[in-house]
Amino acid sequence: MTLLETLARGAGAIAAYAAVGVILMIVGFYVIDWATPGKLSEVIRTERNPNATLLATSALAAVGLIVAASIWASGGRLAEGLAGTAVFGLVGIVVQTVAMLLFDRVVGISVRDLVQERELQPGARLLAVTHVAIGLITAVAVI
Repeated sequence: MTLLETLARGAGAIAAYAAVGVILMIVGFYVIDWATPGKLSEVIRTERNPNATLLATSALAAVGLIVAASIWASGGRLAEGLAGTAVFGLVGIVVQTVAMLLFDRVVGISVRDLVQERELQPGARLLAVTHVAIGLITAVAVI
C-alpha cells in the first residue's frame, strides 16, 4: 500500500469515527433534552441557565469518553469499531439518562427544579459528576 493510499484510508476512518461521534453527541443531547423539562437548547441559549448547561456539557463529555474508548478498543478494525462505537455510545446515553431519572426519584435531586434555578446548584454539580463517572465506567468497560 502506498503512502497516499494509507493516508486516504486513515482519513476515511477518522471521518467515519468523527461522524459516528457527532451523531452520538447529537442523540445524547436530544435524549437529555427529552429528560429535561423545557427545550434544552433554548434554556441554555436564551435563559443562559448554568445548571442546564452543566448537565448537557457533562453528558456530552461522557459520550466523548465512550466514543474515544470504543475507537481505542477497535484495534484498527474499522467496521467492528464503528459498530461498537455506535452500540456502546447508545448504551452510555441510556445509562446516563436512567441515572439522571433515578437521582430525581431516589436521591430527590429534581432536574426539573435545577433547570429553573438561575444560580448554579450543588445538585447540578452532582449530576454532572455522575454523567462523567458513568462515561468513564462505560469507557473502561469497552476497553
